[in-house]
Amino acid sequence: MKNQQSSDMAICRIFFTLLWKLKESCEIVVFLTKYDRLYLSTGRIMLYTTHDIVCKSAKRYIHTVIFLRRPKKCRLIRNIRNSMQVTIGSGDKTVTIGGDSTYPFYSFDAPSENTPKIGVEISDMGLENVVSEGIKAYYDGASTIGEMAKKAAAMEGADFVALILEGGDPNGVNKSVDELIAVVKDVADSVDAPLVVEGCKNVEKDAELLPKVAEALQGRNVLILSEKEENYKAIGAAAGLAYDQIVGAESAVDINLAKQLNVVTTQLGVNAQKIVMNIGSAAAGYGYEYVVSTMDRIKGAALSQNDNMLQMPIITPVSAETWGVKEATASEADMPEWGSADERGID
Repeated sequence: MKNQQSSDMAICRIFFTLLWKLKESCEIVVFLTKYDRLYLSTGRIMLYTTHDIVCKSAKRYIHTVIFLRRPKKCRLIRNIRNSMQVTIGSGDKTVTIGGDSTYPFYSFDAPSENTPKIGVEISDMGLENVVSEGIKAYYDGASTIGEMAKKAAAMEGADFVALILEGGDPNGVNKSVDELIAVVKDVADSVDAPLVVEGCKNVEKDAELLPKVAEALQGRNVLILSEKEENYKAIGAAAGLAYDQIVGAESAVDINLAKQLNVVTTQLGVNAQKIVMNIGSAAAGYGYEYVVSTMDRIKGAALSQNDNMLQMPIITPVSAETWGVKEATASEADMPEWGSADERGID
């Protein structure tokens, strides 16, 4: 502890000496650290001694000092790394995700390249497994999945439509691949909005199903969700190489697993700019807080460390987790003290 304090004090003296010598000739002193953090000294001498700077040696962390004599007329240009951009869809109806050079909501640091996008999910099972009465009311009158897709695309604030092929699960309804492809084609013919197609979450079935989806939607530039470690060769090669679709790479809320899947997918020959990360989600157990912290770690590694295997955009389906816990699915008759079921699902 004493050694750390001595090191801190030594580096503090370096900062104070530098600022004291220059304070009469400079109005602003700007330090850029290797972690792209920005520190200012304005008007009077101020020193920030957080441990990301005060550690080991000043030379290791401080790599640029900029002096601005007239700050109102000077513009600071920073060398900021950008994450990759991926465009989903074709023709006039496209949506672009990624491309930012800062954390979310850090607009004071740099403008956001592409704001977060929102997709509306529909299922090949229609409204059969839907709990919310509000959702049922919105799709009232839609007799086919194609008609549901039209309503989903027209929803205010919707940027894309996500079709979930949950009926293909061998442990559930176990629809055939041909049945599911017919649904996919119906949706694609009904809307021109950008499409995301998600499998049934069964590794073996998705390895058979999703390449067929990529083939059926060739030319639409859709996002195929998702390949996993167990089936990335089948899905990644078909979607990303054979049919030039966008590949969703799904991992289990872990930065190392996410990076590893991106690495092996690019080793197949898939263009890194055709990959979108699905890092996983959790409402119970890990919880959303852990998911968000994992996203922050990925973003930090992508920008600060220039890790190009973590610079892909992130898409995270959350509704399945939200509507899969008892707090959202329990009826008002069973749990009247919990209030409205619709409000619980949204909150």
